[in-house]
Amino acid sequence: MAMKRNKDGNSGGRKSLQYRDTKCLNCGQPLDKSDVYCPHCSQLNSNKHLSVKDFFAEFLNSIVVYDSRLRNTLKDLLFRPGVITRNYVKGQRLKYANPFRFFLSVSIIYFLLNSLIQVFQPITETDQLDLNNNDSEVIALDSLKQDFLSSRSKDIIISDSLKKEESKKAFEPISEETLDTMSFINSYSKRFSLYNEYYEKTKIKSPLAALDSLHHQNTAFNRWVYSKNVTLEKIEEKPSEFINYVISKIPFFLFFFTPFYALFFWLIYSWQKYTYMEHTVFIFHIFSFIFLAMLLFLIPDLIIGTQFLVVCLFILIGPIYFYKALRNFYGQSRPVTLIKFVFLNTVFVIGLSFAAIIFVAASAAVY
Repeated sequence: MAMKRNKDGNSGGRKSLQYRDTKCLNCGQPLDKSDVYCPHCSQLNSNKHLSVKDFFAEFLNSIVVYDSRLRNTLKDLLFRPGVITRNYVKGQRLKYANPFRFFLSVSIIYFLLNSLIQVFQPITETDQLDLNNNDSEVIALDSLKQDFLSSRSKDIIISDSLKKEESKKAFEPISEETLDTMSFINSYSKRFSLYNEYYEKTKIKSPLAALDSLHHQNTAFNRWVYSKNVTLEKIEEKPSEFINYVISKIPFFLFFFTPFYALFFWLIYSWQKYTYMEHTVFIFHIFSFIFLAMLLFLIPDLIIGTQFLVVCLFILIGPIYFYKALRNFYGQSRPVTLIKFVFLNTVFVIGLSFAAIIFVAASAAVY
């Protein structure tokens, strides 16, 4: 005990009694000399000037603390379905990483790593043959096109000019005044179709030039509506880029979809003591497990050259994990859990389908 008192009181470290203050330097909470840490904000009660040794000691301590949270989160999330949520809800918060932050982190890491693997993945023989065949076809088509243009270039240019003139004459714009007399839905649907028709006939990409030509007001909404024609054309020309864009937003989509899904947990488990937010934490832990498993399966699937493990995850491992998580967290009998398991999966598929349609449409609107 004497050695311990000497270490705590006169060792010269930041915890030493001689550096303790009567007020927390972080939050101003009144302290006693016996307080090693502030009971209000948990900061060390010390007014000692920061040395190199102290700085690296705090740095290493923060790593150890973070590692313990991460280690506990990974262990319980992977091997104890539902237990991590039960412990977190009971108050073991410092033991685990924040469920919302952890979900976003692991899902974003997964998509970043997956994109990196796709970039550096070597081209297969089949892909190379397809590329060579496409190149040969392109060269042949270019050669035929050059021969055709050289023989009848003047006729084609004159014909195209006449067609453009005829299309412009055939197009009949609708004035803003006429659109304003229509009902709300008819007005906006007609505006969309009008701008699309005008774009298809003129290929004018500038909203300002198009609106000026149509004698429509230069408002933010009109510019946005017209610009979507360019967006749709870009999606048609390069659909893979749009798909990658949508996929990269999936973590945020699930983040905002979860509160809606949690409503059904709150309804069918309404007799239990859990709050709406505690059901939400449970769902985030389920989604975190899915992304964590996909992250762990990336390299093995890449080595064997198939998506076997990911397919097993969604067909077998994921459903079993979800069922066991429901059992462990809510503590109901197997038959009742099985019924609710089927119901919640059905709601998830239907709800996710509708939400995905809205999400893709919203992504196209801002693409």
